[in-house]
Amino acid sequence: MKKRKNEPKARQLKIAHIHWGFPPIIGGVETHLTIILPEMVSFGHEVSLLTAKVAGTEDQSEYKGVKITRTPIMDLNWLKDRGFIGLEEEIHQVFSDFLDRHSPDIIHAHNMHYFSEVHIKTLAQLAEKRGCPLFLTAHNVWDDLLYLNLTHNIPWTHIIAVSHYIKKEMIGIGVDDTKITVIHHGVNQEQFTPRKPPASIFAKYPQLKKRPVVFHPARISLVKGCDISVKAIRIVKRKYPNVLFVFAGAKNIIDWEGTQQGDIAYLVNLIKYFDLENNVLIDIYPLDLMQDLYAATDVVIYPSSVGEPFGLIMLEAMAMAKPIIVTNVGGMPEIVHDGINGFVVPARDFDALGYRVIQVLDDKNLRERLGRTGRQILESQYTKRKVTWQTISLYEKFLNQK
Repeated sequence: MKKRKNEPKARQLKIAHIHWGFPPIIGGVETHLTIILPEMVSFGHEVSLLTAKVAGTEDQSEYKGVKITRTPIMDLNWLKDRGFIGLEEEIHQVFSDFLDRHSPDIIHAHNMHYFSEVHIKTLAQLAEKRGCPLFLTAHNVWDDLLYLNLTHNIPWTHIIAVSHYIKKEMIGIGVDDTKITVIHHGVNQEQFTPRKPPASIFAKYPQLKKRPVVFHPARISLVKGCDISVKAIRIVKRKYPNVLFVFAGAKNIIDWEGTQQGDIAYLVNLIKYFDLENNVLIDIYPLDLMQDLYAATDVVIYPSSVGEPFGLIMLEAMAMAKPIIVTNVGGMPEIVHDGINGFVVPARDFDALGYRVIQVLDDKNLRERLGRTGRQILESQYTKRKVTWQTISLYEKFLNQK
């Protein structure tokens, strides 16, 4: 692929990524990896990933040029039940074999400053033995001793924070700000692009036809604000009795806290309690169907009730030229600017959310203006190539120092 102006020199690197999950496990980090890793390949680099072995997957495979290795000792759902005692030798062997196979110039861990001390300490020892820079992308922060110890006591070469919110939180526990670089996520702007909804989406979900559609694409969870969305439906329904709120279920996720099923049960009962069954659609949507749902949507909402680290949903909505309403928590206000490409409402304020949804549904010109602006912002700042270039530039900086 032709190098563009200001992109890194064409030194071929061997880059080993390590993370707990990858599709069919789904989530924000997993989606991010499906975007950035193949883009690194397109830059001419050799890219590998060590991740969890889950049912139906091969131990060795390839994803868009990325060499994937899967092992049970990276499966957090299994580790949560099994525990970490007695796994030290196996972890060391698996990590050693993976690094021997790919001989990386860079080791890049994702969210390994949490969950398991033995995993990251083993990785850090092997990186040091090889003289290999060890990068961390902090996709999240936590409030406990394990996070505190692993963030401070592992000799990270450098830390990438996915938002200024995450960087500030890490500075708050004493991490030197010069050791942290913020690189926002990117999205495949060629895959998510403004379009008319295809007839197939209406054939599959006829309830979408000729109705105002509000899409909450985040997985069903209280921390993602799904309960706030349900409460907002009652407000929107007063003016738009046929409004349809679309929620995205989840089949394969890393459910470390074990809350997923309880959250789903609560929300289903809340919908029934408010007699909103005819105003709600819940299903599990593959990626290509997500794009069609965005196309059929009037407004996207993401009313997270906790400090959302980033939220790829914002970029997907912007790429599809859809207005988005988010809450004023975490990194989301860094991307969504009130009245520019969407609206920002207070966390857990279902009244404010409901009335902003009504405002957007009322005004077609407003919807289109917010959507167009969002697409323009995305094309200038959050393309997959731009954020991949920023990451590779960071690698080059530290390799040159070395």
